[in-house]
Amino acid sequence: MIVAVFLFFLGVSLSAFFSGCETGFYRITRVRLAIEALAGNWNSKALLWLGNQPTVFVGTTLVGNNLANYLVSLSVVIGSQRLFPKGGTLVDVLGPIVLAPVVFLLGELLPKNIFYDAPNRLLKRCTAPLLGCTVLFFPVTALLWAFSRTVQFVTRRSPQELRLRLARRELAELITEGHEAGILRPAQQTLAQAMLAVAGLPLKTIVLHQGRVVRVTTTMSKSDVLRIAQHHHRALLPVEDPQNKRQLVGYLRMMDLYLSDSPTLPEPLPMVELRENMSCLAALRKLGQADDALGHVTSKDGKTVGFVTGRELRMAFLRAT
Repeated sequence: MIVAVFLFFLGVSLSAFFSGCETGFYRITRVRLAIEALAGNWNSKALLWLGNQPTVFVGTTLVGNNLANYLVSLSVVIGSQRLFPKGGTLVDVLGPIVLAPVVFLLGELLPKNIFYDAPNRLLKRCTAPLLGCTVLFFPVTALLWAFSRTVQFVTRRSPQELRLRLARRELAELITEGHEAGILRPAQQTLAQAMLAVAGLPLKTIVLHQGRVVRVTTTMSKSDVLRIAQHHHRALLPVEDPQNKRQLVGYLRMMDLYLSDSPTLPEPLPMVELRENMSCLAALRKLGQADDALGHVTSKDGKTVGFVTGRELRMAFLRAT
């Protein structure tokens, strides 16, 4: 009977551990983990690694929960046979029914609620045993990982989009928490949430199409280019070569023309090539790395869709508020 009691409490404890860790894993703030990992906290480093290997973590919790359920079932069978050796089928049926609420309460509901309220603190305390179980169950979780990679190869789908969506949701939750704690003002919260909403939109939704953007040519005079820029309120203008089938050769920055004493046009600067399906945030980062150059937006087949500047992208973020 002692063996049955020991197996029962061991199974319930394992079920509580893996159920709580699973809830804590999906509730923990990844941004905080990344910051603490950069500061040298090994618990945060380990949890961040598990967060970047979701298949390994899910496989570990699945194997652990199944092991816990098996131990609980085995303990119920052994205990029923010891207490009621002649009970027959009735005892075999009533035993699991009587103990099911206890297992659900102590092994599922209570630990999930506890980890839900304090995921960061509790999950960090469980890092060492969680890593130990990850190593112990790895032969089984490796099969799940291999199956996941096979499905990904067959479907040609990457989990990167889902990870970015989860990261965006976590940032939104972090901004809300900052507002509730008094760190962010309402206007700052609104601006940050609007920027997150626009950041994931494809570039083609806000780009100025080529028919709406005036172009200049390499054969124009400096005064003509400045006059066109002033008339259309453009600080950057694409340049095309009329002698080469009006091919785009770069762009001109009007500030450079104003500051230059030369009567001739300078050499056009190279434009930044952007894809129409690129996110607005990625395009803004790429333009910023090129000193706010003019972005040349193209389709998959290389045709010009339009042009965009860093200022236009930043204004799109501000207008979303």
